[in-house]
Amino acid sequence: MTAWVRFQHHGESGFGTLTPSGIAVYDGEMFGAATPMGRTLALEDVELLAPTEPSKIVALWNNFHALAAKLNQPEPPEPLYLLKATTTVAAPGAVIRRPASYNGKTTYEGELGIVIGKTCSEVSPGEADDFIFGYTCVNDITANDILTRDPTFAQWARSKGIDGYGPFGPVIVSGIDPAKLVVRTILNGVERQNYPISDMIFSAQELVSLISRDMTLLPGDLIACGTSIGVGVMKEPVNTITVAIDGIGELTNEFRQ
Repeated sequence: MTAWVRFQHHGESGFGTLTPSGIAVYDGEMFGAATPMGRTLALEDVELLAPTEPSKIVALWNNFHALAAKLNQPEPPEPLYLLKATTTVAAPGAVIRRPASYNGKTTYEGELGIVIGKTCSEVSPGEADDFIFGYTCVNDITANDILTRDPTFAQWARSKGIDGYGPFGPVIVSGIDPAKLVVRTILNGVERQNYPISDMIFSAQELVSLISRDMTLLPGDLIACGTSIGVGVMKEPVNTITVAIDGIGELTNEFRQ
């Protein structure tokens, strides 16, 4: 198991792996030829960035048996997904602000994220692991009142595409079995979500396979696997929201409105 991070140090960005003593700095490319430099930085000396710069963010809807049952929705025969703008990306620890143009409800959605490591097109589920670099924590934040405001058109891209509404990280962990993971979401110190990834309708490998039939996935691209029960509104003027996945880590951000 390896935990990869991106960081900023003295005005320059870099990447490396987490070690007990800090970050082992690498040279080259995270998704290509990466070579350890023999140098370690202390975590307190760097600013962690979102661990990749995706060319696209694919976000799943209705991908958990428990949520489909609660919503009385049929389980889809194929993945239902949208694309989030890449400008939604926010770093671990970043303060996310509701835009002045929107005064409605904003919800959190704690999710598992799949990070692609190699260019991927029309792969089978059995091949998918060869193209998955690792897994991360995602908060798929949604301007909920925008989503259904127009009765003729569900505004998925707009409601989930606001700047900063897609924090993920702080690490990408490789060498783990996603089916054994559990996602927890903690809002202002209270656990709101606790659900197993094994309840997904489409597994991580099936998602990569089926999505790659539609579009080419590139190194660094992010698939947010969808969420389960427990989604809720961030009601306080200042909210602390943490998405925690044992085996990966904790993504914490502040949401202000």
